[in-house]
Amino acid sequence: MEKQPTTQREQLGSRLGFILLSAGCAIGIGNVWKFPWLVGQNGGGAFVLIYLFFLLIMGVPVMTMEFAMGRAAKTSPIYMYQKLEPKGTFWHFHGVVSLIGNYCLMMFYTTVCGWMFQYFVRELRGDFTGMDVRAVSNVFSEMLTSPALQVGYMAAVVALGFLILARGLQSGLERVTKVMMSVLLVILVILAIHSVLLPGGGEGLAFYLLPNLDTVRRVGILNIITAAMTQSFFTLSIGIGAMAIFGSYIGKDRALNGEAVRVSLLDTFVAVMSGLVIFPACSAYGVESGSGPSLIFITLPNVFNHMPLGRLFGALFFVFMSFAAFSTVLAVFENIIAMERDLHGWSRKKACGICFVLVFLLSLPCALGFNVLSFLQPLGEGTTFLDLEDFVVSNLLLPFGALLYVFFCTRKNGWGFDNFLAEANTGKGMKFPAAFRWYISYILPVLILIVMILGLV
Repeated sequence: MEKQPTTQREQLGSRLGFILLSAGCAIGIGNVWKFPWLVGQNGGGAFVLIYLFFLLIMGVPVMTMEFAMGRAAKTSPIYMYQKLEPKGTFWHFHGVVSLIGNYCLMMFYTTVCGWMFQYFVRELRGDFTGMDVRAVSNVFSEMLTSPALQVGYMAAVVALGFLILARGLQSGLERVTKVMMSVLLVILVILAIHSVLLPGGGEGLAFYLLPNLDTVRRVGILNIITAAMTQSFFTLSIGIGAMAIFGSYIGKDRALNGEAVRVSLLDTFVAVMSGLVIFPACSAYGVESGSGPSLIFITLPNVFNHMPLGRLFGALFFVFMSFAAFSTVLAVFENIIAMERDLHGWSRKKACGICFVLVFLLSLPCALGFNVLSFLQPLGEGTTFLDLEDFVVSNLLLPFGALLYVFFCTRKNGWGFDNFLAEANTGKGMKFPAAFRWYISYILPVLILIVMILGLV
């Protein structure tokens, strides 16, 4: 890896495009699927407050570092360290790890994104109309056990993603993401207003937004802190270079801490608004809101079944879910092709064609892991390839990468705090406080290690 990238660096067309692309990468299943059921299982409003605190003190600093490294290097993560590291050091090994991490993430994320598209089609056709809880549950089980459905929708997600990226950074990725994210936010607001106004939704709204000391005592404050800490860290997709790539596409007119705050706020807005959609609706129709991962695929279709115009609102909800998942797919696909282009000097279209084949083949174990390959249970009885791939990315690669960024940006044998601070604070807007040097050098690494240990345990 001694050579340098041979492709000419592309640029995003606008600051709005940068913010929406970065937010689109962060906004995904973790916001609209995992966050609501974590709130439901961990004490409602108390969890939300603790989550926001950890997002501010952990997520924002690491995202600022990733943006700064990408902008300073003006290349993809595969060569980013080589541009910034002192001679004779070996930080650049993480460039290869970043490429592997992006592929690993897409190995299961493409299949789950396909689930969202499948449910949108089913809600649009009215497949759930008149079904009871058991029948809806059977639909989800039948979907998982069908190789044709699993592989077909996964392939459609992969093909559509690379077709969009083949059109170019500005005319493909940036243009589509702007439209998709705008529609996503509008649909989310419509769904939230409708849900909050449902008769009987007030109890769910209070559970979601107001801390309840009885619930905190029952669940345990340590358990709530642990869940909030890990979710606030993982929600921003930091640690495998997915944000650094967008930093490499922007100019130096804006300070990066403010941009990281804006992306985090948009990410949090979507997560919190998702709760406003789900909890009042569950309360209004007497449905258990703490039902775990099945909340999206089993519980909510039953809620829409009982709701006036439920078929319409169900379809809108799964359009929103599909866009949230697909925005992450597009962002990570862009990271993959950028790194492959820097490695091999390929054109954008050639990279998209080759990476389409690679991602499709690598996604097959997850898509087939619920049916043809269900006899393979890599993490023990009842587990699938999705569990293994999610574990590797979420509990190993993301926190390890984030820890490496922190060390690289604060240690003298890395890029160093002064270089990081100068890059992060170049341009107008909110600056990264120099007084935080001690915190990000010594406290933040400990917090990330705690997240990593909790994930492994």
